[in-house]
This record gives sequence, C-alpha cells and structure tokens, in this order.
Amino acid sequence: MPKSKRDKVVPLTVTKKKSYETKKELVSEIQECSDKYAHIFLIEVHNERNNLIKEVRESWKHSRLFLGRNKVMALSLGRTVETEYKKDLHKLSKGLVSKRGLLFTNEKVEDVKEWFKSHTQFCFARSGSIATETVVLPEGPIDLPHPMEPQLRQLGLPTRLKEGVIVLDQEHTVCTAGKALTTQQAVILKHLGNCMAEFKMDLISHWSDEAYTVLSDRGSAMETSDPDSDGENEIIEDVNEN
Repeated sequence: MPKSKRDKVVPLTVTKKKSYETKKELVSEIQECSDKYAHIFLIEVHNERNNLIKEVRESWKHSRLFLGRNKVMALSLGRTVETEYKKDLHKLSKGLVSKRGLLFTNEKVEDVKEWFKSHTQFCFARSGSIATETVVLPEGPIDLPHPMEPQLRQLGLPTRLKEGVIVLDQEHTVCTAGKALTTQQAVILKHLGNCMAEFKMDLISHWSDEAYTVLSDRGSAMETSDPDSDGENEIIEDVNEN
C-alpha cells in the first residue's frame, strides 16, 4: 500500500534553509530597489485592511511597496552609518517599527504627498480600536432584519420582537468616545453600518540621494526591544557577508 503523503516528515533543517533563503532574497530585493528608484518613503498604515492595501498596491504598481518583515528591511538598508547601504539610509531604517513599511518610487515627491493625503477611506472598526464618537440607540424600533434579533440579544442589546419588528426596550449606549471597543461593540457597530475607523497611509519620512527629510512629527527615530531580534540580526548579517 502506498505511503500517505500526509505522513511525510519534513526535517527542520529544510524549513530553516527556506526561511534563510527567503530573507536573503528580500535583502537583495530591497537593495536592488534602492538602486532602481530615486525616492524611498517610510509609510505608516492606520487601520490596515487587506482589500484596501491591495487597491493601493494596484494604484502604485509602477513602484514597489513593502509591508512586513521590518527587521529584515531595516538590516537591508543598514542600521548604522557603518553598515548602511547608501548614505543616510540608516535614518530611514530606524523608523521601521510597528505598522510601517517602505515605498520605492520614481514619482515626484509632491505627487506622492498629494496622493496619500487624499487617499483615505472609512471602514468598520475592530475590537481594541478607540471609539471616535459616542453611539446611543434610543428606545423603540431598530431598522434591522427581524432574524437578527437573537444575535443582537446575545451581543447585549435589550431587544425583543414585536409584530415582526426588532424593538429596543430601553435606551442603550453602544460605545463611548475615547474608550476601546470590545468585540461585541465592534460587531454591533458593523450591523448598524457605522464605519468608525479610517484607513490611511501617512508619509513619515523621505530619502533620496540628495537628502533625508522628516515629513511627520512621528518621523523621529524609534527603537524597540525585541527578545528575538538578536537571532534574526545574526542571520541577516551573515546574508550580507555572503
């Protein structure tokens, strides 16, 4: 009887090698883009949504947008004056933290600024997001399909069905401005069609052969401590040496 492929054992050395090769390819790609494109922008993503980021990538397919693997990207550019790939790139790499990434482009700086300033879109807030307004539902009927009534009750709303209409027995505060949303609150807001979050990409800083320029108050260098960072740094430094 043929041996099932599901029983195949994959050696850990193979997985590690693949990860190493992936990082090595990203290092090469980042450095090639540094040579190919005249401008590099450090960008910060707010309320990221995959479908909206996909739209941005489509609009900027003539350029290159890198999001994720910040430590690898930072080491590709160089974190110090001694290790930077080009002059002042270490200033750019220090800002690669959290929800940030790199945009490589040959478009004019002012055109890039104008596009990202105008390209924002409201979307549904997720659990943990800060409420931007206080939402209060008044006592009485709610304009939602009646099959949703049991689910609304499970979410904490004091509802009941009355002649096929969802009715709120008393006034209910869904969320309060300035406070983090719970999972239940985020779901209720979505059912109500309330798009409280705003997807946008802020330009933090800009690099070119001429100069490095801070474009935002958040553009100052940011350092983060990561217990796993030393291991990854060692791997990527080996890549650069090869």
